[in-house]
Amino acid sequence: MKVYYDKDADLARLEGRTIAILGYGSQGHAHALNLRDSGLNVVVGLRKGSPSWSKAEAEGLQVMSVADASAAGDVIMMTLPDETMADTFEADIAPQLKEGQYLALAHGFNLHYGCITPPAGVNTFLVAPKGPGHMVRNAYTKGGGVPCLLAVDRDPSGDTTEIGLAYAKGIGGGRSGIIETTMKEETETDLFGEQAVLCGGLTALMQAGFDTLVEAGYAPEMAYFECIHEMKLIIDFIYQDGISNMRYTISNTAQYGDLTRGPRVVNDETRKEMKRILKEIQSGEFAREWLLETKAGKPMFKALTRQGEEHPLEETGRKLRSLMPWLNEDKLVDKTKN
Repeated sequence: MKVYYDKDADLARLEGRTIAILGYGSQGHAHALNLRDSGLNVVVGLRKGSPSWSKAEAEGLQVMSVADASAAGDVIMMTLPDETMADTFEADIAPQLKEGQYLALAHGFNLHYGCITPPAGVNTFLVAPKGPGHMVRNAYTKGGGVPCLLAVDRDPSGDTTEIGLAYAKGIGGGRSGIIETTMKEETETDLFGEQAVLCGGLTALMQAGFDTLVEAGYAPEMAYFECIHEMKLIIDFIYQDGISNMRYTISNTAQYGDLTRGPRVVNDETRKEMKRILKEIQSGEFAREWLLETKAGKPMFKALTRQGEEHPLEETGRKLRSLMPWLNEDKLVDKTKN
């Protein structure tokens, strides 16, 4: 595995070039602001009527349509939603692309699964921060950076790796490490991590723990603290110095329970299901399912989202968080601004 740092990347590769950031959501706003603060020329491309238009302008960024930004950009970074990127690409981006431009993605989904096909002569690469955009911005403003993955797909100009490294440095990735990978590896491992562990696995586990305690007659507030609130405390120890460090911090009783009961929760059946999930990702089955869900208007997506929002743990959490006002200090996400 090859890892690059700031010393290996040269921002001068991007000087005198226009970087067009398409989209201004979690990743888009972080990329645009970090690159601007790194001294580079940035424009933002959005659909007309986008609620993000005024947010970007409030930050002093030049905003234009997706088509105009695609035409203006020497480097074009697509931070658009996976499920709508292909349509936007065909309608507004592809017609503007010219030989020698650099087309970039923050996640390889659309390129890996063949949803988009850049024209010949256009360089394509991926710079994928390993963290949500709000964390990418927050870490940068504090002098740090979120590690990034770098993958080069097409390199007709012969310098796409250098351009990608400069881009990753511009958003802060070189401060902690830029890891070389492939579109396939980034896409498939990212989807698996989200589905089986980081989002799907974690939230399902927390909800199941909450439900188990409440159904057994314990107070919802106790269940929330034990199965949800304290999750951050445990993750912080793991994040800083690994699982063994976390086990050093907790009591011997907690560690014994961890070592002997954890494998009963995440057991052979769980691992078999994880392998099934990975196969669905590798075969493209998940991608096809998600794109069809989108074309149908996202009925399951909306129903399951609403079901999650209405779960009793959410109301319990809101009540308990209102008693801890310090949680609102230095919030990473402010929906009015980013």
